[in-house]
Amino acid sequence: MTSLAKFLAAAAAVAILGLPAAQAQDALPDLGGRTIVAVTENAYVPLNFADPATGEGIGLEYDLFNEIAKRLNAKVDWQLSSWDVMIQAVRDGQFEVGMDGITINDERKSQIDFSDSYLTSQQLMLVRADETRFTDAASFAADAANLVGAQAGTTNFYVAVYNVLDGDEANPRIKLFDTFGTSVAALQAGDVDTVLMDQTSANGYIGANPGAFKIIGEPLGTEDFGFILTPGSDLVAPINAALAQIKADGTMDALQQKWFYEYNSAQ
Repeated sequence: MTSLAKFLAAAAAVAILGLPAAQAQDALPDLGGRTIVAVTENAYVPLNFADPATGEGIGLEYDLFNEIAKRLNAKVDWQLSSWDVMIQAVRDGQFEVGMDGITINDERKSQIDFSDSYLTSQQLMLVRADETRFTDAASFAADAANLVGAQAGTTNFYVAVYNVLDGDEANPRIKLFDTFGTSVAALQAGDVDTVLMDQTSANGYIGANPGAFKIIGEPLGTEDFGFILTPGSDLVAPINAALAQIKADGTMDALQQKWFYEYNSAQ
């Protein structure tokens, strides 16, 4: 019997016997030193980005998935990919697991498998710190001169289209950028007037650039982030089990503290 089969059998026994949750969390599978090929973009502060000092990939997603692999007795082979091809590449099996602040939704579920959510966040409007021309989505939309920066195909893009503007995906007021980081750089340079992003990423950019940015208006939506996996992957159940343990024992709280507060305050 493989280690994964043993894990599934143990999980079934837990369900039948009604063992306490704490004991169930201890029943993690042993992947026997297996190497998991994982991919990210390195452009989504503070989830995944290049360390300014070393160029090494760092962030909450790196730490979280490395911890998951450690608990499953696995290694991680980290690879990089642009956002626009990441889902297809994971779907095709080029990579086993992908992460880039990817929102769990039904359309994507039809293409790839998702882990359980590891982070819940809200979409907000990030603007320059001295912005006074508009204060929310309605006043932004009212002035045709205002531009929003986004990456095509992302949650941020669709929120801009349907929650801020007129529902036209070809609206010229949406300026597309290859990476999330370049859209924020364009905002800082004055080339666009807002970038939509989740609360965690907004906190990261504000903390890393004191006095440069602020958030305006009310949240425009709530989203859950998950790891994406090749359809039918045998890693879904082990990853979810490790993730549940990480949430239960306080490790997830510590990682959020590190990347959303402590790291930013050191910039």
